[in-house]
Amino acid sequence: MSPSKESDELIFFVNGKKVTERNADPEVNLLFYLRKVIRLTGTKYGCGGGDCGACTVMISRYDPISKRISHFSATACLVPICSLHGAAVTTVEGIGSTKTRIHPVQERIAKGHGTQCGFCTPGMVMSIYTLLRNHPEPSTEQIMETLGGNLCRCTGYRPIVESAKSFCPSSTCCQMNGEGKCCLDEEKNEPERKNSVCTKLYEKKEFQPLDPTQELIFPPELMVCSGLFGFMMLAREGTHPPACPQLCLCFYLLLWVTLYYVALQSIHSF
Repeated sequence: MSPSKESDELIFFVNGKKVTERNADPEVNLLFYLRKVIRLTGTKYGCGGGDCGACTVMISRYDPISKRISHFSATACLVPICSLHGAAVTTVEGIGSTKTRIHPVQERIAKGHGTQCGFCTPGMVMSIYTLLRNHPEPSTEQIMETLGGNLCRCTGYRPIVESAKSFCPSSTCCQMNGEGKCCLDEEKNEPERKNSVCTKLYEKKEFQPLDPTQELIFPPELMVCSGLFGFMMLAREGTHPPACPQLCLCFYLLLWVTLYYVALQSIHSF
């Protein structure tokens, strides 16, 4: 694959498979493309405005300057496919399935009763998965921040958070009153202690361990062809993508297209 400045080919990867589109429509978002074009329906359509997190996927890019691969979660409903030139997209189907082997994140969410209707679950899984790709041993604070963009109307969040906390090097059972402590750590006599024991749904030893070496690798083809990088690489190292003005404008425009059915041609002067 030899990149050309005048090429009309949009090239990116989805779950390790190369995708090539000619004359891609700039109004098509990643969520529509995943569900309707390549038929990966694990990524759910919820609000369509980037609020619920049901369509969360992981986007990975290689920075030829720092020679590092960065992973970040994104709501697919607000990502134009034209912004994915040279990127690798990972969906919930790409991290594991019952046909192959479910991923530790999927296993712990399921066994920890972190799903009921299941509609938000793929987004929850991908948010946690992206965090683990960046921080294999996350802190409780990182987990809470990561799940801040995902909504759930069934579980009350507790079992989801507890399932995610099983990846923490040291997690407590209840973090009573938000103090980060455990009720079982308090000095009490044994009879009183037994009455206050918080029963667990699972033990960590029941789960398969997280092995970062078994994750999907970043496509070597995208690392060799550094000319494939689009404007999303304007978010330099240390800058979260939403902090980049060009990205914010891109998402803002797509939000108008998605929610208000405004054609890009009518706002070209914006």
